[in-house]
Amino acid sequence: MGTVLLFSTLATWGMIGLIWLIQVVHYPMLAQYSEALPSTAAADHATRITPVVGPFMAVEGITALALMASPPDGVSWILMWAAAALLGIALLSTVVFSVPQHSRLAQGHSDEAAAALIRTNWYRTIAWTARGLILGYAVTLLL
Repeated sequence: MGTVLLFSTLATWGMIGLIWLIQVVHYPMLAQYSEALPSTAAADHATRITPVVGPFMAVEGITALALMASPPDGVSWILMWAAAALLGIALLSTVVFSVPQHSRLAQGHSDEAAAALIRTNWYRTIAWTARGLILGYAVTLLL
């Protein structure tokens, strides 16, 4: 189970790097890009981001379930459930906040939608970062 924890932690830290890049660089740029070509910006984002985040998210989901079912010896189940809950928050936030704002931007530029996308992405950014810290701590318990 230590290997599962390691894969989970690596996938999460991959997502942390991506979500911070999205938060600080990509979404602010997308807010401007979508003004000139709204449907192109939305389509390009979806087409380009999915193959990058998809594998990380798949590994995270599978390993989160495995770690909840059977935490490694020496690692509290509470840590694994907390990490899974944070993943749930990040994914739920994607569905509830990010996807609708991307859809609004695909229909036409909206300063309000762009600002909401950037503002609500902080939920995902914080949740993934906190998840990474918990999993990183859990890995240190196995050393």
